Amino acid sequence: MTLLRGKAVTLRSTTAADIDTLAAIRATPEVYERWLGDDLAAEIAEDLEDPDLEMLTIEVEGHVVGMIQWSEEDEPQYRHAGMDLFLDPSAHGRGICTDAVRTLARYLIEELGHHRLVIDPAADNLAAIRCYGKAGFQAVGVMRRYERGGDGAWHDGLLMDLLAEELVTD
Repeated sequence: MTLLRGKAVTLRSTTAADIDTLAAIRATPEVYERWLGDDLAAEIAEDLEDPDLEMLTIEVEGHVVGMIQWSEEDEPQYRHAGMDLFLDPSAHGRGICTDAVRTLARYLIEELGHHRLVIDPAADNLAAIRCYGKAGFQAVGVMRRYERGGDGAWHDGLLMDLLAEELVTD
């Protein structure tokens, strides 16, 4: 069971008891626009069973406000970790996203020895890009027609990475 503490957030291993709450957050229009799906609860349950994906529930003052997940590439020549997250819109604009990203990044770097982390927000998700930038992530390049949106069209993604020494901790 993973338990990480940031300034305002607690990141803990996601359990089956979190599925309904996380599905409700994913169903909010702001989150659903970025994290599409048909049966959100089933998708979260399936992700929980994925041995290559670590899901952490984001809590603030004991309340679930989102989920952050990570995976790693273990091939020695390409070793790195990637992360992704969603946050309840009611928690936006309070520094929670940045705190969650910094907290997980610190763990991946200091405890698991990763020298490089990646994240890939939608290229038009300026709030997410600003959040990741505050933690030290830098834009690497645009991945053209990277993901299909709810409108059925392909949309660009922005590849961002962070080297261990670039992590902004404050």
